[in-house]
Amino acid sequence: MKAVMRIGGAMLLAATVLTGCATGGGERRLGGADVTRFHLGEPIARGQIAVEPFEPDMAGSLEFRSYSGAVTAQLARLGWTVVDSPGKSEQVALVDVRQGSREALRSRPPVTIGIGGGTGGWSSGVGAGASFGVGGGRGGEIVGTMLQVSIKRRSDGTVFWEGRAETEARAEDPLADRRNAVERLADALFRDFPGESGRTISVP
Repeated sequence: MKAVMRIGGAMLLAATVLTGCATGGGERRLGGADVTRFHLGEPIARGQIAVEPFEPDMAGSLEFRSYSGAVTAQLARLGWTVVDSPGKSEQVALVDVRQGSREALRSRPPVTIGIGGGTGGWSSGVGAGASFGVGGGRGGEIVGTMLQVSIKRRSDGTVFWEGRAETEARAEDPLADRRNAVERLADALFRDFPGESGRTISVP
């Protein structure tokens, strides 16, 4: 297995992806998910929403459809009406998925993203457009997967909620499969929505 898949777009994997430092240090337990959410602390209205990739040229692709359904299902469960009309709904959920080796994802320099039009949020460890090899090592190959979702108002571009969920699995485990991992991460990311802003939690 040679490729990291950069699946989706410009939002980026956090430096805490594979360190577990925000949840008390040490390595993340394989198969668990680390989840971080940020929001403005205001009521979030549910209306029509479109689910779109961070990179517009991914829209409608088989790759995007292979994982966007997990996010769509969670938004519908929470009371949104998900519409298949890119560019028209006032609310939009931008989705990004990245997958690669623990070592490669750790090695990327940090980038900061924001919420509410500001510069808050988290530091990230993967640059847009990155592609990494998936290598082996002691104890076998470890594959990391990250799901990131930002929900914004299309009219002014304000991001009012964003979240990131990350997991690791051995290459031979079912959670190393991209689709399985994204379904697991979407469930963890939207659990107890909107979540406590700025806190990283571990979901077994």
